Amino acid sequence: MSSLQVHALRLGPGAELLSSLRDFVDQRRLRAPFVLTCVGSVTAATLRLANATADNVNEVLELSGRFEIVSLVGTLNPEPHLHVSLADSRGRTVGGHVLGNLRVFTTAEVVIGDAPGLLFTRDLDPQTGFEELVVTAPSEEEKTN
Repeated sequence: MSSLQVHALRLGPGAELLSSLRDFVDQRRLRAPFVLTCVGSVTAATLRLANATADNVNEVLELSGRFEIVSLVGTLNPEPHLHVSLADSRGRTVGGHVLGNLRVFTTAEVVIGDAPGLLFTRDLDPQTGFEELVVTAPSEEEKTN
């Protein structure tokens, strides 16, 4: 069981969304942060597609143009694990694992939740071949650091 803290930020034109979220989490020393909601628009995105495996992570999609963020979900600590859905001017959507280059067009309004009673870490999962989320309750020492 954990309490919930809520944080909100707005990023303006030209900001890179992924690095901005990393900086926000680092500056506030959030231990178990996750994206509650995000709306906005981007002019670029680099996504890893769903058919990628740990052995073949080269399935990358580079987007440029104007896209609405219709969904952004995931965890932000210790490294962000985010998935995004983007819609183009005709309403067609594309989505995938965020690798970066999410360049804000007009705005990105992000609401972040943090569960201070938890600690997110990542360990290599031999079954998937990826660094996967591990959720624990932090020790008293970890809570003060």
